[in-house]
Amino acid sequence: MQTTTLSFANIHAHGELFANMFRARRQLFIEHNKWDLPQAMGMEYDQYDTPASRWVVVHDELGQVLAGNRLTPTTAKCGIYSYMIRDAQRGLLDTIPSCLLYDEAPVGETVWESSRLFVSHNVPANRRRVVHARLVFELAKAARDLGATSCLTLLNANWPRWAGRVGVDMTAMGPVMEIEGVNNQVVSMNFSDQLH
Repeated sequence: MQTTTLSFANIHAHGELFANMFRARRQLFIEHNKWDLPQAMGMEYDQYDTPASRWVVVHDELGQVLAGNRLTPTTAKCGIYSYMIRDAQRGLLDTIPSCLLYDEAPVGETVWESSRLFVSHNVPANRRRVVHARLVFELAKAARDLGATSCLTLLNANWPRWAGRVGVDMTAMGPVMEIEGVNNQVVSMNFSDQLH
């Protein structure tokens, strides 16, 4: 099992891995979850997949994607968009309620957003926990390397059951909400104690 943090600056060095990550997202979010998301050439993408973002990908030696995640700075701007959680709060996204946070969405150099977190359904049940833990560990490492002290993320509301197992300090930032039939909640992952 390998992990790569992709950016527009290094995707040329990783063959098909970047495209494979978007293909894996399409397989999970569009085919399996039946979400109505943009797609092209067998890949899922959205307005937040820009040069400002980074993508943490867990994969095998052949480039088969096991899990992935996108990191976007909360200072990002692309047209009317900033980052997903903030844009939802501002009423720019139809699929996520605007009341997802207790307070105003933060914007700052040390706060990033973690989104599109997934573990592929091709990962056998007996390996899913290990792959998920590796993804969260590498996400934390990549975020710290980018200077983040925290990341906001919209997660399945069952996060308290596994947060301790993956060693990340998490705090609820908004109410539990049903989105597409699943209870979700915005959570802050605190990395300030883990900075070097």
